[in-house]
Amino acid sequence: MATRGAEGSRDETRRALPRRALSLHEELGWFPFLRRAYLFKGLSDDEIKLVAECCDEEERDPGDVIFVEGSTADRFYIVMEGRVEVWKNYYDPKPDLLAIHGCGRFFGEMALIDELPRSATVVAKERSKLLFLYRDDFRRLIRERSSIALSVMTGISYMVRSSNEAFVDDLRKRNAELEKAYAQLKSAQAERLRTERLSTLGKFSSLILHDIRNPLSILKGQLQLMQMRLGEPEKLAGHVAASQAEVTRLERLASEFLDYSRGEVRLDMVVTTPGELLAKVEASVSQRMTQGGVSIQKELRYDEPVILDAERVHRALVNVADNARKAMGRSGGTLTLKSYRDGDKLILETADNGEGMNAEVLAHVFEPFYSASGQGGTGLGMLIVKNIVEAHGGAVRLGSKPGVGTRVLLSFPLRS
Repeated sequence: MATRGAEGSRDETRRALPRRALSLHEELGWFPFLRRAYLFKGLSDDEIKLVAECCDEEERDPGDVIFVEGSTADRFYIVMEGRVEVWKNYYDPKPDLLAIHGCGRFFGEMALIDELPRSATVVAKERSKLLFLYRDDFRRLIRERSSIALSVMTGISYMVRSSNEAFVDDLRKRNAELEKAYAQLKSAQAERLRTERLSTLGKFSSLILHDIRNPLSILKGQLQLMQMRLGEPEKLAGHVAASQAEVTRLERLASEFLDYSRGEVRLDMVVTTPGELLAKVEASVSQRMTQGGVSIQKELRYDEPVILDAERVHRALVNVADNARKAMGRSGGTLTLKSYRDGDKLILETADNGEGMNAEVLAHVFEPFYSASGQGGTGLGMLIVKNIVEAHGGAVRLGSKPGVGTRVLLSFPLRS
């Protein structure tokens, strides 16, 4: 910041009137300099000398604040040597540099025209020598010589025009840079999107191969057994049922991938009842639950007709139930399916007494391709559940405790 204060008071710097004649040193320095200044280019030598007699000189070190934004404006300056910076909001954490003025440039000129406070802060960028002229002296001069007023007004007008042109040029340059940066950003985003799509495609391919291979292997085995037992209808029926279950599993996997790839869920609303939904879920998962030593209980506290996409809600409940089966492991347990009403919402709840989840796992449950079970799966199950429920205007809530179990509540608005 500044090493010296802003412009001093009028009494500290102003010469006493009447005007004095220029010294030889001042005449050799100020007069030729003012003669070359654009602000006074229309003046005669006598008029230049009158201006010079009203001027004062000061020197500023680097970092000196010449005047501060908002301060009283009573003089204007011309840079004889060095450079000064013009700042907006200089004392803010992020000030704006408006301009840098070098030799021959003037600043603070609006003090000659109006009596408003300073609109910016000016700081010496390097050691600088400045001429300054008080507004009162300037007004006395123009009362005596109107040509001086005309010259100064012409110079200020030129400066304003130049500033506007410089601003427009800078704006065009910035716009061109922004357009270039935007094009580069779009290109980078396109490349990143392509990379992410390839990565997602790779994950999809791996998951599809892994998850489809198991049911296909089971189907192949069932077909081989069916060929061996063509003459045993009772045993054939069991193999057909097992094959149908694996086909249903493949259909569910395909539907999950399709919904995820679309990025949206297209609902097909029908009238059904919670009892029908839970019965269908029980039928879909009972065989695998039984093999894992898991028993199923149902609590139908609400069983009135509801309007839902029954197929997708069924799929969501099957996903949750399958996660519960994995959480209960080989030791088995109990899966409870509940339906009840909470105000204007239907709640479909699943509860298990499996291993439960800690806070870290819960934080990632709805992320794509995330799985903590270690028993395989697409890693899309709970994301699909969330998408299906939210597409109905509902919400998913989870409660889990390690060693105790997990509750999953699917909330759906009741529609008339």
